[in-house]
Amino acid sequence: MMNFRLTLAVFFASASAWFCAAAQENPVKLSYKVNADKSVTFNFDKTDPGFYTVVLKFDQLTNTADPGNRKFEARGYSGTLTTLTPTNKDQGIGFSYSYSSIRGKLNPKYNAAFVYTLPAKNGAKMRAVESSFVNATYFGNTTPEDWKVYRFSTKEEDTVTAIRKGIVVEVKDLYDSDLVDGIAYTSKTNDLIVEHADGTLANYRGLKKGSFAVKVGQTVYPGTALGLNSKSNGGNVYGVSILLMYLKSADFESVRNKTMATTKSLYGFITPHFCIDGNADAILTSQQEYTVSYLPEVIKKEFTKKELKQQVK
Repeated sequence: MMNFRLTLAVFFASASAWFCAAAQENPVKLSYKVNADKSVTFNFDKTDPGFYTVVLKFDQLTNTADPGNRKFEARGYSGTLTTLTPTNKDQGIGFSYSYSSIRGKLNPKYNAAFVYTLPAKNGAKMRAVESSFVNATYFGNTTPEDWKVYRFSTKEEDTVTAIRKGIVVEVKDLYDSDLVDGIAYTSKTNDLIVEHADGTLANYRGLKKGSFAVKVGQTVYPGTALGLNSKSNGGNVYGVSILLMYLKSADFESVRNKTMATTKSLYGFITPHFCIDGNADAILTSQQEYTVSYLPEVIKKEFTKKELKQQVK
């Protein structure tokens, strides 16, 4: 499973497509080491500090107990997944294995009522529009029950800011996003993914090429400038789309041979609550304009004691 690299139109079109992409360029690299006591340790290396769920599949396994749950968390740039110990300590362990990985912490515990800031500077005005599940429009698949994506637009080019504290785990800055006239959907968007402390992910889609102000591994806070919004699909307004999601399944086998019409998303989606001018806990209405409000209790609620002291200085 690869990182999110498709637009709203095809992003969740085919979980099997994600699986194939992962096979070609898996962001998690596994290796193993046979130790002096004949145990075998599986280690990982990867290119960003975020959570990945790794599924190990043993095609052959002898002289060791079956590890049972073969879903493991890989967080940080490197580390250990698991260690197999020999049943007969005088003999080595026989094994062959394959693995798959997908971004995210599996079934994280999160607060559905968490309040986020709008993705713009304090006092800015922006219009929120709910994006339909265009996979259903183009490919006939069923819209997930929890599908919720907002596109935030401004009349002029403006700064996109983080909606919650987190760590930047992916930046894709490749495409000129203003030049897609006549195309109903496209995979050529510039994306940024922020992982939050509870394991949820915020995917900011459609930033302007060359405008990114953050890098992978950087901690961002509500209001941190991420980049600039951009025009898309020949429109006259500037915007950015935000998906709040979490990994709800790592059942790769269920999607391996499915078609676009029958696959289901391995991710769940979150309907965010936002702090807006005049309402510190609002669920947005599509096609409405809102004014950004930075309340200290919202901005600072995930700050560490050290970060709070730095704010006072």
